[in-house]
Amino acid sequence: MTAREKQSKVKSNAQLTQQCLIESYKKVRDFSHTLAEPLEIEDYVIQSMPDVSPTKWHLAHTSWFFETFILAKSIKNYKSPNPQYAYLFNSYYVQAGERHYRPKRGLISRPTVEETYNYRNHVDENMIGLMENADGKFWKNLAHVIEIGIHHEQQHQELILTDIKHVLSENPLRPAYLNSKSKNGGKSSKKPKSTWVEFDGGVHSIGHETEGFGYDNEYPLHKVYLEPFSLKTTLVTNGEYMEFMDDGGYETPEIWLSEGWATVEANGWKAPFYWEKTGRRWQEFSLNGMKDIDPSEPISHLSYFEADAFARWSGARIPTEAEWEVAAADLPIEGNFVEDKNFHPKALNGDSKASGLKQMYGDVWEWTSSPYVSYPGFKTLPGALGEYNGKFMCNQMVLRGGSCATSKSHIRKTYRNFFPPEARWQFMGLRLAKDAD
Repeated sequence: MTAREKQSKVKSNAQLTQQCLIESYKKVRDFSHTLAEPLEIEDYVIQSMPDVSPTKWHLAHTSWFFETFILAKSIKNYKSPNPQYAYLFNSYYVQAGERHYRPKRGLISRPTVEETYNYRNHVDENMIGLMENADGKFWKNLAHVIEIGIHHEQQHQELILTDIKHVLSENPLRPAYLNSKSKNGGKSSKKPKSTWVEFDGGVHSIGHETEGFGYDNEYPLHKVYLEPFSLKTTLVTNGEYMEFMDDGGYETPEIWLSEGWATVEANGWKAPFYWEKTGRRWQEFSLNGMKDIDPSEPISHLSYFEADAFARWSGARIPTEAEWEVAAADLPIEGNFVEDKNFHPKALNGDSKASGLKQMYGDVWEWTSSPYVSYPGFKTLPGALGEYNGKFMCNQMVLRGGSCATSKSHIRKTYRNFFPPEARWQFMGLRLAKDAD
């Protein structure tokens, strides 16, 4: 290959990367609108608890991200539609400026929903124009920031769904986000067979490698030592969790962590989040409204404390994140994701003959027993983007695998989600582990 041909190939690859980013940007931004489309105008502005943000805020904040980290740095004399948006829609980036108090996001009645969409259109027009006409220097310096912004919006798309689920659940009318029948195909008549899969101990490598997108908390690739272990082939189901409840799981302090038992007593927990009992009948609130509990569906909306208590009651434990990643190493990223528009965990087909681990991706985030801490050699990104993950490495636990509200293009085997152990409003479930015999 001649020098001219090599140069042409490099240029062609750069143009391909540029076009892929532009198309990814458009696709992800449009999907945010798709997720918001079923909402009534009144739904956009409610904040039902401090951890929940209004849909309108998510739509504006993700636009603020591109405006702050791309447009303001790349367009000379760039002007925002409203300079105060930088204050209203910054989340936790201290280096980016002052921020509105998080628990009061539901009090922001203005800008209106229409003005918020106008803001998004303004940012999109400027971003697309900038990307289509940018030179090589721009792409060299900011392509990775655009990619972060795209994945950042996908995180907020998941939050749009989980937050609006909480908002609608607080309404006594129990309105549905989407009035459509679940694609689960009805209740499973047959419980899928669940066995144990054994994994060798020894030295393993976990963490992100150099190719493909990854957040800073997934780096660097490093070695860990594991004892031999086993994972259950299936996720814990509603039916199995009901057995725990019927056996007095919420009344047995010896199987709970001390802080977990205190949380149960303080909050009066008797069942997973969104479960309600009428007479002898258990129902749960879903994004499709109230529905009877399907015993075959994966248990969801569990705190780490509940997951840990169930594991102890079962005579097992929760896997570490290293065990989960080693087990998932060669599995395809397939499952029930947000693109399927089920918006709810699906039951396994009880007639399935497939062997090995099932539902490792999608359906529910799987709690691990690993605290959210840095990997050896971890380094934050420079500037305000360095606040994205690192400063939350305290009092949180790691979850793996994604959920029915996660985009398939967003998840990977090294992805580290994290939440405090008492959190329940996300699609959180568990898979059992045990030490090798």
